[in-house]
Amino acid sequence: MITTIDEERGEVIVKSGDAEVRHSLASAEGFAAASKAWLRATWDSKYVYSFAWMGRPIIQLPEDMIRLQEVIYALQPDVLVETGVAHGGSLIFYASLFEAMGKGRVIGVDIEIRPHNRMAIEAHPMKKRIELIEGSSTAPEVLEQVKALIRPGEKALVVLDSNHTHAHVLEELRLYGELIEVGSYVVATDGIMAQVKGGPRTAEDWDWNNPQKAVHDFVAQDKRFVVEEPIFPFNEGVVSERVTYWPDAFVKRIA
Repeated sequence: MITTIDEERGEVIVKSGDAEVRHSLASAEGFAAASKAWLRATWDSKYVYSFAWMGRPIIQLPEDMIRLQEVIYALQPDVLVETGVAHGGSLIFYASLFEAMGKGRVIGVDIEIRPHNRMAIEAHPMKKRIELIEGSSTAPEVLEQVKALIRPGEKALVVLDSNHTHAHVLEELRLYGELIEVGSYVVATDGIMAQVKGGPRTAEDWDWNNPQKAVHDFVAQDKRFVVEEPIFPFNEGVVSERVTYWPDAFVKRIA
């Protein structure tokens, strides 16, 4: 596929084989086509490795974090569980939202929390709203520790951002889906893997070995859950779809 952005004409031209489609840059279709090319460029250039939140690296697309912020504010969870800690920037992000809201805390789970990252997180002002658990997110003893930190009657939201293989994410969905109530979400991040296959730092099996495929397999197996895009709380433009590294990420419990 070849995507050409013609700023003089205000068009996006998408060519696939002998077929060519032209869209206005002012249209939702034109924006989507340009965004798809831009997302590939962000992957290839490691654009997301250039942000921090309150001093800690946060390796996420900013739009994904802002969209998730909208969900957190609307849902008002008591606890947010994130699998995958890395530098801790996303934990700090969620904790700062809870601090602003005057409620809530974060549980971060990682198979290895490196000492320098742990020290930085524990020294951060937002640590008062963060609990860290070291171990595999799918290990029974780790899951029990997470459950012990969620009090009866509390509303939980889960973000999966650890090992992004199909098998691991599918198992996380099965385990952590049991922690949320009807109306809440498990958010499976980084399903963009299939879309960027062939680029730097990708693998041949990414067309199926990714979180997006795990999500679809999970909801096909467990009818208590559906893939449901959160509604934009504000929108005066023509765009209605997220520009995201997390396609089909929001798995909502409906029963």
